[in-house]
Amino acid sequence: MVVIRISGMIVKQIQHHKPCGDIMIHNPNTESTLFIESLKSAGVAISKEREVIERLEEAREWHFAFTTLVKQGDRIGISFMANPGLKSAELRRVFAQYHFPDQTESIFESKLLH
Repeated sequence: MVVIRISGMIVKQIQHHKPCGDIMIHNPNTESTLFIESLKSAGVAISKEREVIERLEEAREWHFAFTTLVKQGDRIGISFMANPGLKSAELRRVFAQYHFPDQTESIFESKLLH
């Protein structure tokens, strides 16, 4: 990212686009995008992944946006699926690392398609 400052104030930020797998994302280093990558590493597949990443990048409170997508994403074709070999302990660690409340992990696991 290139930041242009005038008198100490940021006036423009230019984000570099970088592919994430086969998906082009605006900022691969946002916490929400790193969280999605961690979910995938734990064995979760995400339908409409690009849309999920974009929605989380745009959200002011991405934790709330993610929880809403988990609860209601099926209405717009977003789902989270367990790949063979899903690592439950890794999944718990990811939710803890990104400071989600325990109930969010429970909701996620209940909505996870097998």
